[in-house]
Amino acid sequence: MTLTIATLSAVEVDYARRGRVLGPVDLDLRAGEIVALVGPSGCGKSTALRLLAGLEQPTRGAVTRAAGRGETAVVFQAPTLAPWLSAQANVALPLELAGERHADAMTAAAQALAKVGLGEALAARPAQLSGGMAMRVSLARALVTRPRLLLLDEPFAALDEITRRALADDVLALAGELSPAMIFVTHNVEEAVYMAGRVVVMTPGPGRIAGEVAIDAPLIRPAGFRTTEAFRQAAETVSGLLAQAGVRAA
Repeated sequence: MTLTIATLSAVEVDYARRGRVLGPVDLDLRAGEIVALVGPSGCGKSTALRLLAGLEQPTRGAVTRAAGRGETAVVFQAPTLAPWLSAQANVALPLELAGERHADAMTAAAQALAKVGLGEALAARPAQLSGGMAMRVSLARALVTRPRLLLLDEPFAALDEITRRALADDVLALAGELSPAMIFVTHNVEEAVYMAGRVVVMTPGPGRIAGEVAIDAPLIRPAGFRTTEAFRQAAETVSGLLAQAGVRAA
């Protein structure tokens, strides 16, 4: 039986000025599973991610996390790198903060950067990196701790299409190696279908789950997967759920 890494149980989130922004929502995330969370702006996708990360508490309901301290990593839309540190030092930072020796942390950081194609850019500062390279550093920093729970909040939103697709394949390859439970927040339906084994569709705010679509494909997507009938059908199903959820909420 596959271990459940994180669960949202009837969670609701209320904000003083905005009222209800999320819920009720029930969601579970299992080891080795990639779940994409899609929905319109303001539906609570990022709020759900913060609940899973332990960065926010629900107003009602419960969040259960099997991943302990240091076993959860978050990648945000902006890379949030320390501008005064090299790429290698940025990636080593979470290990050093956890108490690892500097030399060991730097060695692990170099290995993580090599895995995302930046083995030749260890000394580069963030200002010297392109947007895609900076996001690769952010991914390496998240993965260097070998997390059990990996949360990605629209990490490719500011990137061009070619870079987005390359990074999507990189993330899937790394997921295949490390097998974390992963949740991927995106507005892009085709990106969700490409990345995930399960796409969860949310209604307009306050966000609830309108439905789920299972993607029947290998984790490492075959060449030309986006052109297949299975991909197109899954994307149409997700788009249909989004449209229906918008009508119901209107």
